[in-house]
Amino acid sequence: MPGTDLDAWFVREVLPMEAALMDYLRRNWRNPSDIADLRQEIYVRACEAAAQALPRQTRPFLFCIARNLLIDKVRRAAIVSFDDIADFEGSLVNTGETSPERIVIAREEIRRLRAALDRLPPRCREIVTMRKVEGISQREVASRLGIAQGTVEKQVAKGMRTLADLLFGERGETEAREAGRNSREKDGA
Repeated sequence: MPGTDLDAWFVREVLPMEAALMDYLRRNWRNPSDIADLRQEIYVRACEAAAQALPRQTRPFLFCIARNLLIDKVRRAAIVSFDDIADFEGSLVNTGETSPERIVIAREEIRRLRAALDRLPPRCREIVTMRKVEGISQREVASRLGIAQGTVEKQVAKGMRTLADLLFGERGETEAREAGRNSREKDGA
């Protein structure tokens, strides 16, 4: 496509959406100093894709690029918090790819998982979070906490079983209560 057609499309279709795009980025990205760079990267990606063929609908096209860029940035981050995911999922622009029902279901699943994690005994929750949420190796978790790798493995297994029970079964409540009681008894509480 000749540059002038692409330039005209960009000025006519993309630039008028800058305020909405900036609002979207501010709502979905924690570091305000990154917003201008993210906007520029979205514009570059939009122009590169539009150089092949102009999109039929610019708004869903642009916000899909923005969403995908933020997802890429989150994936590259060393730690992904449930809050980041929940906040991000809660404000997605409907581009036609995800139905409102699926967004509501995803939010509810994240809320339930967060609540289930909160019900684990503190030490077990810390270990499960380090291993399964932050992606830290078993060896590194053991080193950071000053415990044996076998302890990490057992706590992760126990925590995952309890989470599965809490999320998908009835006996999870009893197991979580017992695990908390056992943990308090060990700690001398």
